[in-house]
Amino acid sequence: MSAQPVPRSFSVLSSLKWPAIAIGILAIGGAVVGFLVAGLSGLVSGLLGAAMWLVFLALTSISIHLAIRATKDDPGSPIFFGIVLGSWLLKLVLFVVLSIWLRAQPWLDPTIFFVTVIIAVVGSLVFDVIAFQRARVPYVGDVPLPQSFDDDAPDGVR
Repeated sequence: MSAQPVPRSFSVLSSLKWPAIAIGILAIGGAVVGFLVAGLSGLVSGLLGAAMWLVFLALTSISIHLAIRATKDDPGSPIFFGIVLGSWLLKLVLFVVLSIWLRAQPWLDPTIFFVTVIIAVVGSLVFDVIAFQRARVPYVGDVPLPQSFDDDAPDGVR
């Protein structure tokens, strides 16, 4: 008889491991290309685009973690959805405010920043798809599963 897999709970750090590596690659790539194309303002723009990805990704992970704790591991709860959707709304407002404010800054190269943010958004979508595909979501609710009687059977009658 094989042991049943133990469900893994959501971990903020484990959800950020691979995206953090991608953010590091984007930060280095964006900074180098930005510096070669637009000098110091391009370097800052590339780093800022990658940093925004990190902050928004961390906000999503933290909101999911808080929602799981608030609902005592019941992702079907309206409170869970309220917390997660509320954080997404907060991120949207924060993104719009930051974009409007940053657009007027003389030290920012808007093209490098825009390209870095677009690459970050596509990267974030890729990681979301991967996480969705690997998620173990039960499709049976509170239905008792049949018990295995292999342990009670006499030797040789399995």
